[in-house]
Amino acid sequence: MSYTYEQLSKMTVVELRQIADGIEHEATKGHSTMHKDKLLPALCLALGIEAHAHHEVKGINKAKIKIEIRALKKERTTAMQNKDSVKLHEVREKIHRLKRELRKHIV
Repeated sequence: MSYTYEQLSKMTVVELRQIADGIEHEATKGHSTMHKDKLLPALCLALGIEAHAHHEVKGINKAKIKIEIRALKKERTTAMQNKDSVKLHEVREKIHRLKRELRKHIV
């Protein structure tokens, strides 16, 4: 059976050890004495699963906002070089607002 990281992370240590019993991989050797924080990454490695949770952004265009943030960072660099504090403040505020918008829409 194939598992996802989310499924594995919600399981108990006993359940994870039972899964590791059926897997012969270098990472799962000694699984019977491992705690969950060590066993979970070992199982992910043995099963070929990415060992972190993925966040999805819903309701906005994440790529467009990231491109806009990159452009604003270039503007921020030029404003710092020109010592234009007013422009620097405006650009930093825009970057801050866009990043907060992204974080707000993460599910």
